[in-house]
Amino acid sequence: MSSVTMEATTILPVLKKKLAFLSGGKDRRSGLILTIPLGSDQTSMEELSATLDYLLSIPSEKCKARGFTVIVDGRKSQWNIVKTVVLMLQNVIPAEVSLVCVVKPDEFWDKKVTHFCFWKEKDRLGFEVILVSANKLTRYIEPCQLTDDFGGSLDYDHSDWLNKRLVFEKFTKESTSLLDELSIINDADKSSSVDKDKSADCALLPSFDPETVLQTGHELLSELQQRRFNGSEGGGGGGQGGPAWCPMEEELLAQPQVMKLLDSLREQYTKYQELCRQRNKRTQLDEIHAKVMQVVTWLQGPGSELLKTQQAIGDSMRAAQALQQKHEEIESQHSEWFAVYVELNQQIAALLSAGEEEEVAELKALQQQLSDVCYRQAAQLESRQNILQAAQGFHSTTQELSQQLDGLLGMLCADVAPADGASIQQNLKLLEEKLQTVEAGLASLRQKGALLLEQMCSQPSWPLEDTESPTADQQDNVQQIQSVMEDMQLRKQRCEDMVDVRRLKMLQMVQLFKCEEDALQAVEWLGELLDALLKTHVRLGDDSQETRTMLDKHRKFVDVAQSTYDYGRQLLQATVVLCQSLRCTTRSSGDTLPRLNRVWKQFSVSAEERQQRLELALNFHTAAERVLQQECVEAESLDEVDSLGKTLLDRLTLPVIFPDGSEQFFGSPSDTAAAAEGVRERLLLVEERRLQLQEARLHDDEEQEEEVLNGQDARLDVIGEELSEKEEQDEEEEEAGQQDEDLERATQDC
Repeated sequence: MSSVTMEATTILPVLKKKLAFLSGGKDRRSGLILTIPLGSDQTSMEELSATLDYLLSIPSEKCKARGFTVIVDGRKSQWNIVKTVVLMLQNVIPAEVSLVCVVKPDEFWDKKVTHFCFWKEKDRLGFEVILVSANKLTRYIEPCQLTDDFGGSLDYDHSDWLNKRLVFEKFTKESTSLLDELSIINDADKSSSVDKDKSADCALLPSFDPETVLQTGHELLSELQQRRFNGSEGGGGGGQGGPAWCPMEEELLAQPQVMKLLDSLREQYTKYQELCRQRNKRTQLDEIHAKVMQVVTWLQGPGSELLKTQQAIGDSMRAAQALQQKHEEIESQHSEWFAVYVELNQQIAALLSAGEEEEVAELKALQQQLSDVCYRQAAQLESRQNILQAAQGFHSTTQELSQQLDGLLGMLCADVAPADGASIQQNLKLLEEKLQTVEAGLASLRQKGALLLEQMCSQPSWPLEDTESPTADQQDNVQQIQSVMEDMQLRKQRCEDMVDVRRLKMLQMVQLFKCEEDALQAVEWLGELLDALLKTHVRLGDDSQETRTMLDKHRKFVDVAQSTYDYGRQLLQATVVLCQSLRCTTRSSGDTLPRLNRVWKQFSVSAEERQQRLELALNFHTAAERVLQQECVEAESLDEVDSLGKTLLDRLTLPVIFPDGSEQFFGSPSDTAAAAEGVRERLLLVEERRLQLQEARLHDDEEQEEEVLNGQDARLDVIGEELSEKEEQDEEEEEAGQQDEDLERATQDC
């Protein structure tokens, strides 16, 4: 196909006048039909010549070789114009014209034609010219190849054809220019290195948008193919069902040219896209490499220096919290770079999935370098965070343990002045609980210290540093931790020693209070025994056997009281010893010993009186039973029984006189009366026995008197024995009083 020498845009106003057109129709030789519709107005030959030049530049050389049939429509024009046009064809397209059909008006040119016969000028013109009326034109051209102006059925829309022609030429121009630019760009990239300068980057931008040009070409090709399909379908049917304009052949509409341009354009555009993709990938790789190096440089430089300067663990909870706050600021700075790392890692992963072998190796190397640095820095941050958390736990436990030791020491330094043994037990329990709390706190401190030391020893080392030798900061931290734990251990040991002393003292105080309480209990028991003796031990028995039994019980009762008294004295002696050990100068138990002695003396007097009454009652009942059982009874025996009974009755009416001069009767008056009534009943029996004996022995007065005298002597003997026993008892009471005074004096001294 010949190149287009003229563009429609240059003569667009002339083409719009429709001075000539190719309708797409063909003659019987398959030559194209060129129609020149002459109007009534004067036709510009220059414009017509330009139009013909443009139209004749459209068909291919093969199509031109078949020749043209030119229809000159002169029905509305003058003969001289028609003649001029025919002669002009000789100069414009003499070789391409096969036949010129001049459509004449009906019966108008007959006379003039005789003056100029075109068939005679065939050799000079180079083509045949015939004059024919419109209805006779079908003799040379099929009706289906003629437009409706000549009674044919071929549809032709000049405006539509011109618009499509403009689109075609625009596409051809843009695509050709774009192909040249893309070819230059693609060829230049093959010989260029990977690194491009800015001028080369600017050459990557073509003058036209390839996507737009391709879309225009596809739309144009689709339109041409659609018009051709509809035209072949309506070529014999007058264009029914088709567009307003029937198509030309592919040579005329240049479908192959459009297709070839599209194929070439797609090929070059694909190469261009691949080039851009490679350039973009290279640019992206360079950007990623720059960002990776930026992250690595910061982490290995300022980031590492920030962490290296933060090695202390603080000497208190407040200092550790300040270090934690500083570390959080460092973590915040690192988090920004870690976010960049995550973004870069995602970009690298996306590039790895579609990268080439060389790019994959480079990307993996960058990814590995970035990951190693980031993970190493993250490990340092995590290790520092763990150390700070362990340090806070250690300082917190140290602070709590110090407070616990201070509280325990304050409790140990305070004076112990409890009111009773229960409060001492409570204080001792509280002391033990505090000591256990301190022991648990110290154990927790050791555990926290061991954890902190472990965290410090397991801290990752920095690159190019000796991993075996600890730094000076680490040594200082280790010494600080060990010093704190040793100090707390010493403080705890001192408190334990003081607790042992305080525990012993408090146990002695508990024992002291216990002795005092037991001594008071002994006094109460002794008082209860005295009260029981005076209130319930009144009966004397109805016979000698019962009285003897009561006397044995009384002796056991006295033994119990004696044991209670001895137990109370032993407890009071123990309190004296404990007071001396505890250096207690003021105790509330100083009146316990006098109370004990006073109650015991009252009990002794009462018990002695009770024993004498029981012994007297035993003698009375024994004598009475003997007198009443014997058949022969002397008067003296009767008198003795009578005397014993009266003495016993008199004894029952007497109160017990205590050493302090106070008096107390045994039992109630009714109890005393009941006991006396039993004695009187026995005396009545004895008196009856006496009357019996008196009646039997009235004749022997002398013997009776003698018996009376003997009875008096017996009574005197009894009285003498009682006086002796009284003296012995007084001596024993005097000796016991002297011992009580010595014990009371010793108690007061303590």
